[in-house]
Amino acid sequence: MTRWGGRPRGVVDVEHGGRADTLATAGPGARLRAARLALWAVAAILAVRQMTLVLTTPSGQRLTDLETWVGPEGVLHVNGSLYDSTRFTGTPFAGLVLKPLTRAAEQALGWGWTFGTLLLVVALGLVVARALPRPVGRRTALLAAPVAISLLMVSLPVRNTLWLGQTSVIPVLLVLLGCFTVRGERTGGVLIGLAAALQPTVLLFVPLLWFTGRRRAAPAAAATFAGGTLLAWAAMPGDSFTYWVHHMAGAGLGGSADALANQSLHGALLRSGLSGPLEIALFLLLGAAVAVLALRRAVGYARDGQLLLAVAVTGCAAVAVSPTTWQHQLLWVLLAVVGRVGTRAADRTVWPVAVIMVTTLPATMMLPNTPVMYPLRDNLVLLAALAAATAVPFLPRTSPHYDTPAPTAYARQIPARLGRVPLLPFLRRSLTRPNLLLELLLIRVTYAAYAQVRLAATGGSNELARETAEHHGRMVLDAERFLHIDVEHAVNHAVVQVGWLRGFLDFYYESFHFAVPLTVLAVLCWRRPVDYRWARTSLGFATLLALIGFWLFPLAPPRLMPGLGFIDTVHGAQDLANPDYGAMTAITNQYAAMPSLHFGWSLWCGVVIAVLAPRRWMRALGLLHPLFTLTAIVATANHWVLDAVGGALAVGGGFALTYALLGPRGIAADSGEVGRPPAPRKPQDQSQPVTSG
Repeated sequence: MTRWGGRPRGVVDVEHGGRADTLATAGPGARLRAARLALWAVAAILAVRQMTLVLTTPSGQRLTDLETWVGPEGVLHVNGSLYDSTRFTGTPFAGLVLKPLTRAAEQALGWGWTFGTLLLVVALGLVVARALPRPVGRRTALLAAPVAISLLMVSLPVRNTLWLGQTSVIPVLLVLLGCFTVRGERTGGVLIGLAAALQPTVLLFVPLLWFTGRRRAAPAAAATFAGGTLLAWAAMPGDSFTYWVHHMAGAGLGGSADALANQSLHGALLRSGLSGPLEIALFLLLGAAVAVLALRRAVGYARDGQLLLAVAVTGCAAVAVSPTTWQHQLLWVLLAVVGRVGTRAADRTVWPVAVIMVTTLPATMMLPNTPVMYPLRDNLVLLAALAAATAVPFLPRTSPHYDTPAPTAYARQIPARLGRVPLLPFLRRSLTRPNLLLELLLIRVTYAAYAQVRLAATGGSNELARETAEHHGRMVLDAERFLHIDVEHAVNHAVVQVGWLRGFLDFYYESFHFAVPLTVLAVLCWRRPVDYRWARTSLGFATLLALIGFWLFPLAPPRLMPGLGFIDTVHGAQDLANPDYGAMTAITNQYAAMPSLHFGWSLWCGVVIAVLAPRRWMRALGLLHPLFTLTAIVATANHWVLDAVGGALAVGGGFALTYALLGPRGIAADSGEVGRPPAPRKPQDQSQPVTSG
């Protein structure tokens, strides 16, 4: 009997059969059945949505890679080289296989190809769910498949594959089928060899097979790869020379090798400014080091029984060492989500959340758009792959914390106001010390979403939106005149006459808006973790309410109101006759003025400091911040006085929602330092997972 990772090959089948029998006799509870149906519905909705997005896009803008290959003038029709167009990125073997399918693919370019790709993604999710390390709980076994399929559907590699009409799902699926599904080592090796013929860096799985005891699968994979490659070389010698010599020497196919989309070590080195023989030598040296280290780790995880993690680690190494790794070839990084990292319960979610965010969100949403962050932002997926392959300390199954994380320090439980509402059971929880990485990711993604929604809410380049915003501006000015608070013009012109005061207020307006809230959050996260959660939640609710205001009431600030004579001290003179005036129009919504988050966030800072600061001078200084901010936004003609009132209402609403949903802050704060986990109040509460806020 053959062995894989030190275990009998037949054990996997026995485990699956035993699990199925157990589930059949026990049967899931009503809640579990409902959750499974809901998750399958989500997976189906996501699949239909992805297919609809592709098929409703006009021809010529969708499946562009596939059309380039098989269209009337596609590279698979021509008699010359496949790589003359620079659009075909597959191996010569892939071209040899696809050429006979050219006419059929041309006739079914939309529905057939897209639907077939979706079926492959579903199959991939099912295999991943089946391959999870044993033992698997009943809940995980029932919910893993729809969760895996949903994550695949929203991931950037799958979305990119569907949009371009690529074949990158096939090698990943072939490897997983060869490792986990088919019977017989040679058959599994043949499938992995076919995958390597389509994506050569999959050859890294050959030594993984060999060193984990699958001595028949490894030579079968190598022989299949060699046979397919030699067949393609005999049929297309010129194209084979281009791919195996020109491309393997570091040249990009389908795009420049130093493009941001190339998330390999070679692409990163080229983007850093290296080139020529030095770059190639360094790439080969680093690639060899990554491959060796990743294979050693993968062999260890395979022998530990974490076969899927071993496959993911090897795949991440393949991502790094390939000359070019385009976005549609990065599914291996998402598979690394199955590894368990961290001994504490509060830390267990850091790695999966980070992986999911890296593979589902653009890097520009996760990192600030500043030059100092460009090297990290441009290589974010590569860094995640390298971390999974070489550095992340995944727990072995022999670790005492693999199934039972170490107890996490808790604060006293907060009584949720709506704790008895069935839809809000997660509010009945204890509070743990926040995880810094998760909080940074949450803040960054929330701000990116805020920026996108603010920009989408009737942007300044829309003439109709501009007319509406100016009409609302006149309404606000009339209301202020009625209330005798229309001081903006007088303050603006008075400040302009005093150079140092104008410079100070301009600097205060541009700099303190982000610096002070981030500083307050950082101090609270470090020194007052329980209060941090309360404060962060109230700030999030306030920002959400402000976004609703931006959407429902676009408002022109004083500096953009024609004929009123305001002076824009921060941005300079604007050509109000031109709908697309000023540099800021293209990157932000100029009419997101009501409510003023400049004042709202400063007021939130002032309230938090006044409530939590231990000394009177700190509280007084905190309360001065909203006063200075109010002066700055009015003096620079960026907001009306009533905008500040709207900002205050948004902040008040944020605090009110936090109180209503999470209870009063004082109960959590009275516990002082974070201590040991509280004992469960009722036996039935033990069945509910404890979340970390």
